[in-house]
Amino acid sequence: MKDYKLTENGLYAYQYPRASVTADAVLFAEKEGQMYVLLIQRGNDPYKGYWAFPGGFLEMDETVARCAERELEEETGIVLIGMQLVGIYSDVERDPRGRVITAAYTAMTTMPEATAADDAAAAKWWPLNELPPLAFDHDKILVDAKKVLNID
Repeated sequence: MKDYKLTENGLYAYQYPRASVTADAVLFAEKEGQMYVLLIQRGNDPYKGYWAFPGGFLEMDETVARCAERELEEETGIVLIGMQLVGIYSDVERDPRGRVITAAYTAMTTMPEATAADDAAAAKWWPLNELPPLAFDHDKILVDAKKVLNID
């Protein structure tokens, strides 16, 4: 049974609500005995000005893993493939824009230079013990990503 229709402007209209899907990239690096995590400063609402993991909305022709890789590259200039899945985050109110489910991916890397682009106002490697308040549920994702990579 088809539960959608194509509107005059080429968009789909669904009979039932649909969730949006995003992907986030949680990158860690160690330098001089200190552990760092890559964050971007959000340039748009919601949470404009807050720090978050690079990430964004899934495009119709990509996997969620590819989405994480693409968003990482678009927002920071860092190209990295083969990240490890941290988990799926689906709390109903995790995103004030509506029903958004995210898949978070993680990797340990060599701290490549990050340059803010796309909708990121800034990109920075933060020491794990000096993090700013994080947007969305990224504090929970951070805890889980550290467990996946056995980071204390």
